[in-house]
Amino acid sequence: MAEKVWTLTVNMKSAAQRRLFQGLLLFTVVICFMPLLPGLAGLIFAAFGYIPAINQYQFSLTGFYQLAAWPGLTASILITVFVTLCSTFLSAAFAFSILQSCWNRPWWKKLENLLAPILALPHVAFAVGLAFLFTPSGFAARISNLFIDDSFITNWNLINNQYGLGLIFGLTLKEIPFIVFMSLAILKQLNVKSTIEAAQSLGYSSSQAWQKIIFPQWLSKIRFPLFVVMAYSLSVVDVSLVIGPTRPATLPVLVWQWLNDADLLTLPKASAGALLLLILCIGLIYLLRFSEWLIVNKWRSWQFSGPCAFPLPGLSVLLITYLITLATLPILLLWSFAKRWSFPDILPSSWTLRFWRQEWSYLLDISISSISIALISATAALLLVFIIHEHNSRAASGRNLIPHLLIAVPILAPQLSILSGIQIAVLFVSTSHYYLWVIWAHIFFVFPYIYLALDGPWRSYDLRLDKAALSLGLSPWKVWWKIKLPVLMPAVCIAWAVGISVSLAQYLPTLMLGGGRISTLTTEAVALSSGQDRRISAIYALLQSLVPFFFYITAIITSRRTGPLDNQIKSTA
Repeated sequence: MAEKVWTLTVNMKSAAQRRLFQGLLLFTVVICFMPLLPGLAGLIFAAFGYIPAINQYQFSLTGFYQLAAWPGLTASILITVFVTLCSTFLSAAFAFSILQSCWNRPWWKKLENLLAPILALPHVAFAVGLAFLFTPSGFAARISNLFIDDSFITNWNLINNQYGLGLIFGLTLKEIPFIVFMSLAILKQLNVKSTIEAAQSLGYSSSQAWQKIIFPQWLSKIRFPLFVVMAYSLSVVDVSLVIGPTRPATLPVLVWQWLNDADLLTLPKASAGALLLLILCIGLIYLLRFSEWLIVNKWRSWQFSGPCAFPLPGLSVLLITYLITLATLPILLLWSFAKRWSFPDILPSSWTLRFWRQEWSYLLDISISSISIALISATAALLLVFIIHEHNSRAASGRNLIPHLLIAVPILAPQLSILSGIQIAVLFVSTSHYYLWVIWAHIFFVFPYIYLALDGPWRSYDLRLDKAALSLGLSPWKVWWKIKLPVLMPAVCIAWAVGISVSLAQYLPTLMLGGGRISTLTTEAVALSSGQDRRISAIYALLQSLVPFFFYITAIITSRRTGPLDNQIKSTA
């Protein structure tokens, strides 16, 4: 009798746990994927003129007519597509050249460790530092003035170049480390060492083996990161406002300006532009996929056309990327303390703390606000990722609850297109809960990054550890808390830091759903980048760089002191 009561109690507990887990799954789906419905629906309805918030209840093509009549639309689309394609293909080519030149070198492990601080540097802070470096009166011009005529320097301008060359340069430099980082796990799957040894035994050089054998395999597996790079380059607003062309501006900047127009009748035109941006993104993704198919599957003669290989500037690209990226921080630091820095002086002639003291009280408040939103968003997204991954690992069929493509929509789709629809949908609910909408939007965009960062470690976890612990009488909750989580803790720490850095870098979600009432380091850095005082701009850009870097360092130190028992012993030795 006692055994039956005990069995019934256990079954009741397991049933209650299953209901609780199913409720958490439903909550996760609502939080992380429900914004897609109002985002896309609001975008399409507004683009076709149905916007009850401004008393427009009839579908029409007025927005598309207004968009087509805009004088600089064609030039804006062309410059946007040109910047997107150039930055994507250049970053992919340069990243592969770095891999070919540096893979398995004695200092390769140090290079992997140096990727973290570069990836932690936000795009906006990097763009501000790049502007301080390459404007006609920037630090590069000051150095060049020692060797080149002044007239050439003043007439040469990379930042805000009308052809988008400065934007291409900045996006390419920022995306090269990302593609290299995403390639680390891919190259381990390809077994590069044995492939090169087999090719060399047949008379091919290492460069020929990389380009003819490894490159086609790498290109197929790096497809999704390239989609992410292309979608970001197409829809970026904050970086374009800092270093992008102005006459004409890129299409995302135009749409952003129309959305902020005081005249609400421009809303259909802005929504039509956002829909056009989404269509362009889908078309360019298919173009990238078609290019990959041509290179890898259709035009394959280059793979067996004899022992020839192109010389790739891997080491020089690596040095340029690291030098320019890391040089932005000292430049920002110098400008934040400079009182007088006349051109062409190499260093400031006088120094001051006045601007730090002037901004300190406001800096403290805005830093607390930025960090609070990032911590809440990243932690909530991390917990929701736990729920999805746990469901996928427990699924008997082995199929994921949510397809990876759906999870990646916030990364692949233009942010401006989704947010414009969400913003219109929010008007029907409530516009007063600004912090709630901003945090929800941050979770929506942070979730895919944390999910993808934990996808590999979660799949590689040995489920036999769980079975052994369950056989010893531990409950499923204790097994997860005492065994699985400690084993995965290093990856969890890094994913959490990634989520915080992504949240800290969010510009459009904070402005659009915050209604301009919530200020963060990113929004202030972009707003001040077009101002006249470089010192204050440098202060905000510098802080925006240091905050995510602090969390990355904290996550790396924590990950080395946690995890399996042997890792903890090594960290304390």
